[in-house]
Amino acid sequence: MTPVALNATEPRYPVRLRQRLGVDAPAQLSALGNLDLLVLPKTALFCSARCPGDAILRTYDQAARWRDADRCVISGFHSPIEKECLSIFLRGKPPIIICPARSLEKLRIPPGWKTPLNEGRLLILSCISSPHHRVTAELATRRNQFVAALADEVWFAHIAPSGQTEQLAKTIARWPPTSRPCPSPGSPTSSAPSPSAPRP
Repeated sequence: MTPVALNATEPRYPVRLRQRLGVDAPAQLSALGNLDLLVLPKTALFCSARCPGDAILRTYDQAARWRDADRCVISGFHSPIEKECLSIFLRGKPPIIICPARSLEKLRIPPGWKTPLNEGRLLILSCISSPHHRVTAELATRRNQFVAALADEVWFAHIAPSGQTEQLAKTIARWPPTSRPCPSPGSPTSSAPSPSAPRP
């Protein structure tokens, strides 16, 4: 399967990216799968790499509820908890948007992704251009902001102090209030700054 390029001038390019990221909005996206998933209401999932046990169980329960409700979830699915949530989603039928922090060129599609891709339930979407084929901290930061910018609501399973997830929460909090994604209902609280406030 060959990635499809989606330029900022095309009608299907998400307007929300320009509204939230401004001049930092990617000029081009690369996609594999069903681009129609971009118009669905989306929940962005984020979790720090290290996560306490109670947050892990709470997040697994929430992932199962999203799966059973066919909620579209968007994430990099990179941290251990995010990866496990992806496994939960793949055992059901919900639409999923996976955003790797790398170019889609030469990306190997895991066997478990092929069925949802063929059924139109999966979109692999990247804001990273070639020749970036390996994940770096800088690329992960860009990817996480991209994921948040596409989402209608965000769920922070756990925010570790002084980590990338906390920095992302602070970045979202600086976006204009009328264009921020809302906190997902039931999203855990944290000692970190609130990632967003409900829209007026």
